[in-house]
Amino acid sequence: MLTEYPKKRQEPGPFSLIFKRQNKFLSYLDRLVTGNVDRTFEKKLDVSYIVMPSYTREGSFGIGGGATGLYRLDKTDSIMSPSDVTLIGNATINGVFSLTANGNNLFPGRKLRLSYKTELTYSPLNFWGISSDACAENATITYTRLQLKSNFDLVYRIKGPFYVGTNLDILYSKVLKMSDWSYLEGQRTHYYFTGLGLTFQYDTRDFIPQPHSGMNLVLKGLVRPQFMGTFDRTLFYASINYNGYFPVWKGGLIAVDAYASYNSVETPWPLRESLGSGGVRMRGYYGGRYIDNNMLSAQLELRQHIFDRIGCALWAGGGGVFSSYDNLRWKNILPNYGIGLRVEIKHNVNARIDYGFGKGTGGFVFAIGEAF
Repeated sequence: MLTEYPKKRQEPGPFSLIFKRQNKFLSYLDRLVTGNVDRTFEKKLDVSYIVMPSYTREGSFGIGGGATGLYRLDKTDSIMSPSDVTLIGNATINGVFSLTANGNNLFPGRKLRLSYKTELTYSPLNFWGISSDACAENATITYTRLQLKSNFDLVYRIKGPFYVGTNLDILYSKVLKMSDWSYLEGQRTHYYFTGLGLTFQYDTRDFIPQPHSGMNLVLKGLVRPQFMGTFDRTLFYASINYNGYFPVWKGGLIAVDAYASYNSVETPWPLRESLGSGGVRMRGYYGGRYIDNNMLSAQLELRQHIFDRIGCALWAGGGGVFSSYDNLRWKNILPNYGIGLRVEIKHNVNARIDYGFGKGTGGFVFAIGEAF
């Protein structure tokens, strides 16, 4: 009778490891080069990754990374746009850390849509005050803020492009340290808020993350009840936002953004509007350089495809923050203009590098997805 001995486990040789790593690298290059092809009918989640140096006015130089993905809950519907999700992380030499997740989930039947954004930030920043008057007069100080902000919009299409829905808004913000506490004007160093609201929307955009045609008009009202937060009274918020997208020639698109907001007069500092924050409006201004209850802004942007996956953008506009509409003065509206580079990293989803100019200021914005 023959005795069978267990076969000796074959360890991978150095060349097989090299080839394995090479195949992974080639696979990554293939995803990078062909990442703009729509594969949502083939894959459950079609993902692209990017890691790159970053720079912001607030954080200086750093390293950022992100993943953006497209997917379909109903692969039998070839007309409906795919859903999208994006995750971005960033760390800078000034100690700013941020993690953001956002997306749009389109449910089968083209009736129901969930849009969401959650952002966690740890930010050592410059600070000028909590009102437009204070920001205009005060010297620059420093503070460090920890903030968690989440927003969820669930809308239902009632007929054609008309939607109605509900909104949930959650915010926790805390000042960890500040070089001059009088800049808070007696307000608390930390707050927690929960807001509930209604959304009315008229939306004809062809693709939410990067529209090429159509318009989007959103009216939003929000109440932050006293018992659902740490502030001593109930607060109200309302906004109107219009975006329009108009093809003008081959590869050329004019995009328009107009925004107006209202907050209760007693609104504390974490809920106040801030010019330049978020890289959407007033790009190039230091986030928090101008803060107050309400905001008006408008911008006009030319987006031009150059070749293959490369494009550019030029924009001009203006905006301002103010304590109440009675105190609105057009002389306080600040200018904004700039130029940007676009690289398509996912089908109809751009990575963008913008440089914005303002009144005595300027700065870069790195982001995935168009500003609006």
